Amino acid sequence: MVTLLVVIFVLAYAAIALEHPIKVNKSASALIGAGLLWTVYAVAMGDARLVGDQLGESLMGTAQIVFFLMGAMTIVEVVDAHNGFDVITKRIKTTQLSSLMWMVGFVTFFLSSILDNLTTAIVMVSLMKKLLDQREDRLFFAGIIIIAANAGGAWTPIGDVTTTMLWIGGQVTTLAIMKNVFLASMVNLLVPLGVTSFILRGRKVMAVRSVDDDQLQATDFEKNLMFFLGLGILVAVPAFKTLTHLPPFMGILFGLGILWLVGDLVHKHKEEDQKAHFTLAHALTQIDMGSIVFFIGILLAVASLEHSHILTSVATWLDATVGRQDIIVTLIGLVSAVVDNVPLVAASMGMYSLTQYPADSFLWEYMAYCAGTGGSILIIGSAAGVAAMGLEKIDFIWYFKKISWLALMGYLAGALVYVAQFQLSR
Repeated sequence: MVTLLVVIFVLAYAAIALEHPIKVNKSASALIGAGLLWTVYAVAMGDARLVGDQLGESLMGTAQIVFFLMGAMTIVEVVDAHNGFDVITKRIKTTQLSSLMWMVGFVTFFLSSILDNLTTAIVMVSLMKKLLDQREDRLFFAGIIIIAANAGGAWTPIGDVTTTMLWIGGQVTTLAIMKNVFLASMVNLLVPLGVTSFILRGRKVMAVRSVDDDQLQATDFEKNLMFFLGLGILVAVPAFKTLTHLPPFMGILFGLGILWLVGDLVHKHKEEDQKAHFTLAHALTQIDMGSIVFFIGILLAVASLEHSHILTSVATWLDATVGRQDIIVTLIGLVSAVVDNVPLVAASMGMYSLTQYPADSFLWEYMAYCAGTGGSILIIGSAAGVAAMGLEKIDFIWYFKKISWLALMGYLAGALVYVAQFQLSR
């Protein structure tokens, strides 16, 4: 069974990577892969109740992420419909692509630390659509946004789902993770940012041509209200989670309801044909459902590997074969570029006890860095990458050729910095 599951996953993954050459949509490959993996697993297990419970557990986790993704994307679409991003774009005066790249990289890095990498990627990639007219430029920026969002999320407890898992599990504490992982995360961003800005040196920003349509123009009040309310809701989600201990998707849906209510009240005096463009119902039709379906397929596919204990077996084998913690965790980070980092970290948390490795020890902090940033190496290695892939229709092969090597350089440089920093502080 194990061999067959691995073969199916590899074939599905290859089909996703070769989406354009084989002309089969990645969402179809992900759904077929997930269906085959769970079918083989169910038949091999022969225990319908157990497999059903495990599938229900995986579906619950997947649904939470999907609802959050849908909510965040809809909020961004509402802000966009009101031209709310003009609040930012009109204040950006630089004409150099390299200067803009540095600005976007740092904003994404720090925004990701207080939001999360998924939401930040959605907001920043959407913002680039308003700033840059050339698609090739937007793709490069999307690559840096993915790297910056994952790097920024790794050094705070609320910035990345794996760091949050370690924080809730007691493996890391707030101040320690922020103090000890910040420098490595920053280096993870600075290396690819420096190389990319060098590549783009001398290039001018090609601004998006504005289209005037009086019927679809929001007033300055509406524009500012929806921008700050939308951004405020996204920023408030981590605080909502901390206060209520409810999952983030509940906070985003609650905020979506508030945004919907405010939008209806603001536009209530307009004619139906005038306000239709601004409504949240219209925004829901604009989100990329194909990417969301792909997200469902890839998460359920990985979940089958988790429940069949393939990931745990790999982790145990690494521990027995390699032995050295720093190398094992570095490899786990590299593997997280292929397989979702959530089950990888969950398997690691089950392998190593807090008695043996207490809170804020090298293992847990380095795990937070590697699992959080390793996913940038491939575009489907992180939630931020999958979201950007859907928003900009980024090809897997293009990302692999143009961005993966930059992300790998940043990942290894940050890893060396953290290990050196730990050795010096002993």
